[in-house]
Amino acid sequence: MSADPRALLRSMFDAAIAAAQPDRCIPPFLPAGPKGRLIVLGAGKASAAMARAVERHWSGPLEGLVVTRYGHAVPTERIEIVEAAHPVPDAAGLQAARRIRDFAAAAEPDDTVLCLISGGGSALLALPLDGISLDDKQAVNRALLASGAPISEMNCVRRHLSAVKGGRLAALAHPAKVVTLLISDVPGDNPVDIASGPTVGDPTTCANALAILRRYRIALPPAAEALLESGSGETVKPDDPRLAGNETHIVAAPQASLEAAAAVAREAGFAAHILGDALEGEARDVGAVLAAVARQVVQRGQPFTPPCVLLSGGETTVTLRGGGRGGRNVELLLSLGLHLRGFESVWALAGDTDGVDGLEEIAGALLTPDSLSRAWARGINPQAALDNNDGHGFFGALGDAIITGPTLTNVNDFRAILITLLYNPPPVEVAIS
Repeated sequence: MSADPRALLRSMFDAAIAAAQPDRCIPPFLPAGPKGRLIVLGAGKASAAMARAVERHWSGPLEGLVVTRYGHAVPTERIEIVEAAHPVPDAAGLQAARRIRDFAAAAEPDDTVLCLISGGGSALLALPLDGISLDDKQAVNRALLASGAPISEMNCVRRHLSAVKGGRLAALAHPAKVVTLLISDVPGDNPVDIASGPTVGDPTTCANALAILRRYRIALPPAAEALLESGSGETVKPDDPRLAGNETHIVAAPQASLEAAAAVAREAGFAAHILGDALEGEARDVGAVLAAVARQVVQRGQPFTPPCVLLSGGETTVTLRGGGRGGRNVELLLSLGLHLRGFESVWALAGDTDGVDGLEEIAGALLTPDSLSRAWARGINPQAALDNNDGHGFFGALGDAIITGPTLTNVNDFRAILITLLYNPPPVEVAIS
């Protein structure tokens, strides 16, 4: 237990990312060779690396196209890689989605369509239904991202405005068999929420999407509102016969990455406890709750005895209040630090496993026992930074930002709270009568 806390936390984060690398998790799930062609289609931050893994481990002919985030492409020989914008779609994503749709529609009965889907695909696979423009789609995306809505609700809306999501891509490929390999970035690992489910049936409705938009007071462009009101944006349902016989496999998910990080902690001599792989809620509120748990561990030895590591995953949300530079992980971490108020024995790391927290190429940050005092010494007000959604500005000024570059995978948020103090229970007071 003499490990450097900074190095140990970073080692756990690196292990979580490594556990979800496509070269490790794709090969066991590759389908049998079809009578016809193998057509590879995909979308997401990890889709290019997934395509490369397929090429490396597939001996027969194949062809296809995947779309990934700018900066996340990798060299491939037979599968074309296109880059586009995330989290707000752009024209490159629109054009790629059109081509992916055409690939699916051209599949023949003896072909197998192998779909490689990961987080980020909702924005990257941007093909609105007829009557909705790219500008409309961008406006809705921006409003959803700023609303504080959880990812399941955001993706419900996205599915009902898309020509390829909500099972539509698989329906287009019918009667070819569709095999979908998923790297999950959503709490609960529900396939319909991963990149808004382009190949799986969707039980939600246009009415559900409208209710979500009204709940968050999001004004729709007229064409989009008319489409939802009329019900003409309805998605493909789970019992649709065009989906019969298809296969869907989750090849990497947050839980496996948390277990990999826990193994690193135990090897270093720390008990490791996974609090959950699907923690959701407002980032600053989740930070406050995790701080309360850490304080109870330090002060009471409950529910765990230190020294230990508390691990969690999931996807929090941020309701924008200020104009700072931030992301949900650094927002949570700053809130955690404010509620801990400099506990000497508590360190923490929060980061997005795709290497991008928010809109910047910054994965997350590290919180140390003296983060707040170092900030004050530099004239930085931590509470003001939180109020301004300026987590990246705060931790960047302290030199504690974590920059990984594109990790080529995405199993969502990773959080580790390291409690180094050996627990000394308070003396028991015995009443003398």
